[in-house]
Amino acid sequence: IHLWNSIIPRNLENSVLKRCLRNSKCVDTESLCVVAGEKVWQIRVDLHLLNHNGNIIDAASIAAIVALCHFRRPDVSVQGKEVTLYTPEERDPVPLSIHHMPICVSFAFFQQGTYLLVDPSEQEERVMDGLLVIAMNKHREICTIQSSGGIMLLKEQVLRCSKITGVKVAEITELIQKALENDQKVRKEGGKYGFAESIPNQRITAFKIEQAPVNTNDVQEQAEEIIAKAFPPPEVLSKPVLWAPGTAQIGEGLQNSWADFEESEMEEEEEDGQDESLTVEDQNIEMGDVHIGAKNQKG
Repeated sequence: IHLWNSIIPRNLENSVLKRCLRNSKCVDTESLCVVAGEKVWQIRVDLHLLNHNGNIIDAASIAAIVALCHFRRPDVSVQGKEVTLYTPEERDPVPLSIHHMPICVSFAFFQQGTYLLVDPSEQEERVMDGLLVIAMNKHREICTIQSSGGIMLLKEQVLRCSKITGVKVAEITELIQKALENDQKVRKEGGKYGFAESIPNQRITAFKIEQAPVNTNDVQEQAEEIIAKAFPPPEVLSKPVLWAPGTAQIGEGLQNSWADFEESEMEEEEEDGQDESLTVEDQNIEMGDVHIGAKNQKG
């Protein structure tokens, strides 16, 4: 998963999920050993983001732990140095041994920690000042804590968030266990449940916003009242108005200042011409004095 902004650093989701699942040792790794020192099962979790509306860390943690709980590996038997791998038709696949279910709960802080929000949306993540992620299981054991952003949290704030996390994790864990039990029950009866049931109906990637009725009568009445109290619009001139030679106005608009600008330029050019003529006359007078002085000296 790669998703970040100014508050959520790059690859934060990967690092949080790694600490949440691997470092907390929620999966019994001893049960994955087939032959000591030689053969083991390797478990890898890949998460694919279909759509995103905020708080991807919490959704990814739930999806990852549910996938591990729902996964079944092929059964094997070891006789001496011979390892036999059985197909699902020969033997029922074996579920993973899960010690606990760590689930992440995210908290967004606004105005330097004054306001706290649980499960922020995408728009709320864009304007938040800081983010706190707490991973916990139903036994109230904290698996990891991640804080990002430029705010300093008090001890009381962290304790309050941990209490809220305990309540949320207990609710989510109960929902996960019920979903897994229903899935197992339906599969025993030969039916399909959950993700497999959604494939034929094409509901997996469907993203549709339900229409909500909006009453605009008050807005329409207010708009009509504003229009009634407003000043009447100016009369629209049907004929062009000649403001200056070569410049005219048609319809509504502000007063044209092009003609004034041209007149001011012409006046400036005339003034510059008068100044140049004065300087030329002064130079002629000075040159005349020099010639006169030269004649007197010669005589």
